[in-house]
Amino acid sequence: MARNLAKGERPLDWVGSSKKDFLAFPESVKDEMGNALGLAQFGGMHPKAKPWKGLGPGVLEIVENHDGDTYRAVYTVKFREVVYVLHAFQKKSPKGIKTALGDVELIERRFKAARQDYEARYGKGKS
Repeated sequence: MARNLAKGERPLDWVGSSKKDFLAFPESVKDEMGNALGLAQFGGMHPKAKPWKGLGPGVLEIVENHDGDTYRAVYTVKFREVVYVLHAFQKKSPKGIKTALGDVELIERRFKAARQDYEARYGKGKS
């Protein structure tokens, strides 16, 4: 059952398995990332949020470290009516800080799916 939104709050929509993946994160990571997503719902930006390269403005990521592991959530605020969480994952790139190509491609596919969902629900050109 969905809760009622506060005035000025946009709904948070999870694309694909992003919610299930997010819920598997450690509690402290979920708390901090949840705060970032909550700020995004009200039009704000968490101090740790940074632009996600490759999809243009309005796509952001929040990164949290916990016990030597790195967790990321990528979301978009490009659409006026809703915030989409595109991907939540534990970074397992074999090469330094670079994000694995599979994760990058998944984010791109999910962004396209979010755009299609938004246009179907709210109308084309209303982003």
